[in-house]
Amino acid sequence: MTALTNLLDFDPEQLVAYCGELGEKPFRAKQLQRWIHVFGVNDFDAMTDLAKSLREKLKGRAMIAEPTVISDKTSEDGTRKWLLDVGQGNAIETVFIPEDDRGTLCVSTQAGCAVNCRFCSTGKQGFSRNLTTGEIISQLRMAEFALRKTKGIEAGPKGERQISNVVLMGMGEPLLNYDATVRALKLMLDDNAYGLSRRRVTVSTSGVVPMIDRLAQDCPVALAVSLHAPNDSLRNELVPLNRKHGLDDLMAACKRYLEYAPREAIMFEYCMLDGVNDTDKHARELITLVTARGRSVSSKFNLIPFNPYPESGLKRSSDARVRAFGKILLDAGFITTVRKTRGDDIDAACGQLAGEVQDRTRVQERTIRMAVNQQRSGHSVCSVEEELA
Repeated sequence: MTALTNLLDFDPEQLVAYCGELGEKPFRAKQLQRWIHVFGVNDFDAMTDLAKSLREKLKGRAMIAEPTVISDKTSEDGTRKWLLDVGQGNAIETVFIPEDDRGTLCVSTQAGCAVNCRFCSTGKQGFSRNLTTGEIISQLRMAEFALRKTKGIEAGPKGERQISNVVLMGMGEPLLNYDATVRALKLMLDDNAYGLSRRRVTVSTSGVVPMIDRLAQDCPVALAVSLHAPNDSLRNELVPLNRKHGLDDLMAACKRYLEYAPREAIMFEYCMLDGVNDTDKHARELITLVTARGRSVSSKFNLIPFNPYPESGLKRSSDARVRAFGKILLDAGFITTVRKTRGDDIDAACGQLAGEVQDRTRVQERTIRMAVNQQRSGHSVCSVEEELA
């Protein structure tokens, strides 16, 4: 039996090509895409303006399949977190953060994460696999229609949109799952899908320099960079990827990206770690980093209070230290914000997306199995940090 094609895996161009393979004209792809992404319909029979012959073709060859929701929790502050089953023991998390003037969805792009930043509990579970385009866009689709249903708002273009901003800041490094991420971005931006502005979609990266340059050409959206240190020696400790793509290369890539970006500045994210990266000296180094002659980068800073977890050995900077650090940046003329801690009572805060499922990517089981296999063949086990270095 031929496997059914999941239509959620197609970006707009791919859906046109697929309909062409079925002998259909491009406008049918636009109709189909609207049913799937604007109206949230899964049943081909309910897509009433499609020719009956096309509906019959689709029923025999295609499907619209989203990950199963394992849990759906709402924090005291209104933050809502979904845990989604993506098969083979893996789960991902999606978080909605409501504000007075916007609703932001934080989307995952990988099951686990290979970057293994020292301060991020999500990375400690290891990396299992990249998500498909369908699994990435399903998070937006599922959340948008779940939020509308909760508020009694109709599906379709006349229904008030609940999600105004999307940030790819959940589990995983988006630019290490490049192709699937870009296809999902194109759906987020397409008027026959979610119609979001490029300014309201943000990709957050730890600094995958070659992919930053590709993104500038393929689908330039707002860019955030997980920086967390003002010099290479410290960043090598906190963000292992820096050993491969150092700060000189990263700053140059950010400067190149701004030629295509929809926003006038790069947002640099900086997790505040007590006694590690939060001194006045570090703040001044940070200013020097982004203003150095020949690579000056228009910058904003988002200071992130660390969300502690036992294995990290790190502590959160005091509120007074965060304010003093931020004042140095503000006094130098940089827009500087401090991220509110949201959803920490349901483990939905920044860096906490490891949640209640223990070892959900089965990293311990896979590491032990790899060690046994490599021991048999006479090879040593290579750490994630070594692979990225």
